[in-house]
Amino acid sequence: APFIAAFLLFFLAPALQTFWLSLTESSLTRTSGFVGLANYTTLVQDPGFWSSLANTFYFSLLTVIPLVGLGLLMALLVHRFTRFQAWLQGAFFLPYVLPISVMALIADWMLQPSSGVINHIVGGQRAWLADVDWAMPAVALGTIWWTVGFNMLMLLAGLRNIPAELYEAAALDGARGFTLFRTITWPQLRPVIGTALLLQLIASLKIFGQTYILTVGGPFNTTRVTLHYMYETAFTYSDAGYAAAIAMAFVFVVIGLSLLHAWMVRVIRRRA
Repeated sequence: APFIAAFLLFFLAPALQTFWLSLTESSLTRTSGFVGLANYTTLVQDPGFWSSLANTFYFSLLTVIPLVGLGLLMALLVHRFTRFQAWLQGAFFLPYVLPISVMALIADWMLQPSSGVINHIVGGQRAWLADVDWAMPAVALGTIWWTVGFNMLMLLAGLRNIPAELYEAAALDGARGFTLFRTITWPQLRPVIGTALLLQLIASLKIFGQTYILTVGGPFNTTRVTLHYMYETAFTYSDAGYAAAIAMAFVFVVIGLSLLHAWMVRVIRRRA
């Protein structure tokens, strides 16, 4: 009962209110008359919305697979070196506990044209966050450094749940190194990896803070993602009805991608 009450009050009721708001012509301070699907008709023809959605997908493409892959490598490293396990786990997870404002300050400092660590490593004085081609990859790089610890911890928990008897039996049969990973670790860890991919996909689609703080959607709107466009529509242009329509459309996109992921996971499992 407490869970149902909390769900109805804090999730379902606001969602229904947002959907109703998307059917009206409203500002932040005034709710006007019912306009039906007019906001959604405008949304379909809005190049700004499609551009922001493309930027969101681009960011997800840059982060989802690398975050899970790098998290798996870190988890294997922590799991392998038991002597330094606590130190490695703490070092890899530490950036994740930082607030987004601190992460943005550190990322901005690392990406500075003249004094940044990244330019010191690669050479040159590129303004990463002001470059049309490199602004989004730079934000993705900062996000990977910031959040990879969460995936590492999840996958490490999956590694620790694999029975040691499986490795012992395989070792008696002469299996070593990559053969152990291919025949035992990967099949046992596949459900956890699927869950990590889904959670990371949803998290990457919901990006807002990194681009808003680091680039404010620039340069030339190349890092303006969907949630940033929704925020700008509501609080800069005071068009709450249209912003609600953007929010509802984005919810349907996230749900659709989640269902597609679940279907792909089922197909892969049946074929395996």
